[in-house]
Amino acid sequence: MNVGLKTQILPVDEAALAAAAHTLAQGGLVAFPTETVYGLGADAANAAAIARLYQAKGRPSFNPLIAHVFDLKAAQRIGRLNAPALALAEAFWPGPLTLVLPKTTDCAVADLATAGLDTVAIRVPAHKVARQILHAFGGAVVAPSANLSGHVSPTSASHVQSDLDGRIDLIIDGGPVEVGVESTIVGCFETPMLLRPGGVPSDGIERVLGRRLEQPSPDAASDTVKPLAPGMLGSHYAPRSRLRLHAAKVEAGEALLAFGPAMPPGADGAKAVMNLSPRGDLVEAAANLFGYLRALDSRAARAIAVMPIPQAGLGEAINDRLRRAAMGRQ
Repeated sequence: MNVGLKTQILPVDEAALAAAAHTLAQGGLVAFPTETVYGLGADAANAAAIARLYQAKGRPSFNPLIAHVFDLKAAQRIGRLNAPALALAEAFWPGPLTLVLPKTTDCAVADLATAGLDTVAIRVPAHKVARQILHAFGGAVVAPSANLSGHVSPTSASHVQSDLDGRIDLIIDGGPVEVGVESTIVGCFETPMLLRPGGVPSDGIERVLGRRLEQPSPDAASDTVKPLAPGMLGSHYAPRSRLRLHAAKVEAGEALLAFGPAMPPGADGAKAVMNLSPRGDLVEAAANLFGYLRALDSRAARAIAVMPIPQAGLGEAINDRLRRAAMGRQ
């Protein structure tokens, strides 16, 4: 976290909207009102900004985040909409509906925002201020609730300030917002699936689709199953190669996921080496985590040795995600 960061609060006007877009483009964190609560926004393409968002909120683990975009055209740049998805988008966007879609080939959303999944969760919000900020920024913005994890959801700028003052760059004060349920999440898989009930009733979705929505299996949120969407806990990205955590040395045939300036014995003979942060910066490490795991996994090593990572700050979330990725590979 940026110690001593001064959090600016601005009422909604053209200058505030421009400041929000500029702050997001510079990798900063901006809180703004949505249909339900205030969201904490970061550039969805900037992994370092997303790492700082997790740090500011104190989120316990790297769960997938919803990418908010201005319109359908922007959504199609990052997600592939099949016919059912397109029908739902045309019926319910802008609004409280999130679609989980396969990523496009050139999807700009950072791996950290999708927790390493091959899908991306997308929503076009309806709130006027949120839409103005997205239009001014011109890209996707991830925006979980603008509060400390576990605290009451914020419905005013003062609530955000109470939790996040000194932790984020800017709060756009759009006045109090109505408290509503979260967005409905539909997985646009081979068969459309209701992943989370929310602001759009499922019967309305089913009328548009002309069919019943599938339901996730009872174990879909368990630690042994890859999650399908934001808000569903689970093991997230799991590489094909076995992960060997807290490795003090590198064994023959292993790749190395390093952390910090000092390399362990055997590093010179590793099939590949990638260092999450040579200077030991946990924000940098979080930003690089999923991309580096994928890169090492492509080397078809016997295993990936993972150096110890401190538990402090974002280290707790990094270790949590590594533990989940290692499940079933030990």
